[in-house]
Amino acid sequence: MSYFAINFKYLRTLKGFSQEQMADELSITRSRVGSYEEARSEPPLDLLIKISDYYQLPIDALVKNNLTKVSDTSFINIGNHRILFPITVNEDNEDLIEIVPNKATAGYLNGYDDPEYIEQLEKIKLPFLPSGKHRTFPIKGDSMLPVRDGSYVVARYVENIQDIKHGRTYIVLTRNEGIVYKRIKADENPEMLILHSDNTNYKPYHIHKKDILELWEFTCCINTQEYDESELKISSIIQMFQELGVELEELKKIQ
Repeated sequence: MSYFAINFKYLRTLKGFSQEQMADELSITRSRVGSYEEARSEPPLDLLIKISDYYQLPIDALVKNNLTKVSDTSFINIGNHRILFPITVNEDNEDLIEIVPNKATAGYLNGYDDPEYIEQLEKIKLPFLPSGKHRTFPIKGDSMLPVRDGSYVVARYVENIQDIKHGRTYIVLTRNEGIVYKRIKADENPEMLILHSDNTNYKPYHIHKKDILELWEFTCCINTQEYDESELKISSIIQMFQELGVELEELKKIQ
């Protein structure tokens, strides 16, 4: 089933355009706009490409997916040409978050820009999240303690790499590394970034900004394992933060 007719009308109304205004934007007649919106005819390929470029949406998203289910027009560009699927909502207009499962981590590198791959991911609702497009990623290993192996990080998509807040943690997707969760710090070279692990047993390393395919800023963490009693001692927590160079005067007073 093609969703082009309802998508074409929906996108026009989001812009607040009349059919006449939309026709002027695309250099076609108003009657053709009406014909496409009522599904009485379909646009030729050259016009479909023009509409795709106008809305900065891939053709398959215009044709295969019902865009009336998204909450706004905040479509996310990846690189110069690709687009991540927009925020989706349930029947109660509540934002849904895709979950990248452990078994699909390797496949995510190949499917991150494929609407069909993203659409098949399981979804959850977390009502306390701030605005923005969120996704949930599995964490492997102990390089970012106290975030443990098997935990999930919920993170907000960063559309512009210039918006990085240095010193904060991010899910970073690159062609060579795949998915990693690291603390990002600035480098002397403005085209480079330094990825740090909070576990000091792991050395930091450099990455070129152009190698980043996706960037997601940490929002919250979902731990799937119970903590050991020793891990919850105040002294252990203080030592961990001291290793990170963080001053915690209040915790010192407690100790």
